[in-house]
Amino acid sequence: MAPVDTEILYRDDSLPVVDKPSGLLAVPGRGEQGLDNQATRVQAAWPDALVVHRLDMSTSGLMLFARGKAMQRRLSQAFAQREVHKQYVAVVDGLLGEDAGEIDLPLLTDWPNRPRQKIDPVDGKPALTRWRVIERRPATGTTRLALEPVTGRSHQLRVHLLAIGHPIVGDALYAPPNALAKAPRLLLHAQSLRLSHPADGRVLHFDSPPPF
Repeated sequence: MAPVDTEILYRDDSLPVVDKPSGLLAVPGRGEQGLDNQATRVQAAWPDALVVHRLDMSTSGLMLFARGKAMQRRLSQAFAQREVHKQYVAVVDGLLGEDAGEIDLPLLTDWPNRPRQKIDPVDGKPALTRWRVIERRPATGTTRLALEPVTGRSHQLRVHLLAIGHPIVGDALYAPPNALAKAPRLLLHAQSLRLSHPADGRVLHFDSPPPF
């Protein structure tokens, strides 16, 4: 059995899907703190479970694993070919004027300040995020957004929203002090995953309501 604090949303012979809490590493990290992570918890239940994609430690929500190397290859290919559709929910600082839009800004690792990423129009890798307003909250000066990362760069959503002047509330790595202070955690959640089952082609759709 998986640990009681690992919420299993789906499982079969090919893949398990779990709901990762904020504050838990997706994969093993450095030191003793890095020993407890979502991958290790899943492997306690399924020793053949392998990582397909990652979430930042501060991000909560859906994580998909593969049972065995063959399934890992198939699912990794599906992610690479953008056949897995992902949607996130975030609360950002400020009130966006438009109802929807795209952020098309290339990203590069900020090597002197790792793990931070930065916008780099010369050497950065292409990165595209689509966003849509769910709710504007004038009382708190925040906006709730649905986010679709078309590409999957590290910290993509966090850096893209910062770049348009609306950092994610509670982002200890990128948000200025006023936006950081508005929440005790990063208000970013992987809400939805849709994909074709790698074994039989069935369309799978998973949903996790945001805890904020």
